[in-house]
Amino acid sequence: MASSRKVVEFFYDIVSPYSWLAFEVLCRYRHVWNIDLKFKPAYLGGVMHDSGNRPPGMVPNKFHYMTKDLERVSGYFGVPLYPPSNVFEAIFEKGTLNTMRFVTAVAEKEKEGDMLVERVSRELWKRIWSTDQDVTQPASLTEAGLKAGLSANELEEILTLSKSQPIKDKLKSVTQEALD
Repeated sequence: MASSRKVVEFFYDIVSPYSWLAFEVLCRYRHVWNIDLKFKPAYLGGVMHDSGNRPPGMVPNKFHYMTKDLERVSGYFGVPLYPPSNVFEAIFEKGTLNTMRFVTAVAEKEKEGDMLVERVSRELWKRIWSTDQDVTQPASLTEAGLKAGLSANELEEILTLSKSQPIKDKLKSVTQEALD
């Protein structure tokens, strides 16, 4: 008897190192687990705000545990995760709202499949969580997009699209879907 493939919707924000670990594991084993992986870029800051939750980095005991836990889990799964040198600036001061709008624009432009979204997301995670680079400025989004295989023309179009109201609304809608 043939088993039917299951669809796994993966809501994520590249600000989360745990999301990167889950992303890599899901990508690595999707064929073994017979799943169709659907990437759902969302805004974790919105989820935290609307749920009344506080990020682990803002709770001293959670932050201490998270530091050791991420080291163990990244080693186990072979994901080169190294916290940014100034984690509070990289995560809490700059935020990823515009970054996740960029990823949402990539997803909207791609329409069929998720290969570009997967590659762009991975490059952005690497920038923030592996090589301690910015992920908020247009130049850094462009660099990540080029590494992911987008052309300069595609990137220009995506950067413009990421500032549009439909993309802002889409990210807000997916963030609300994650909350629901």
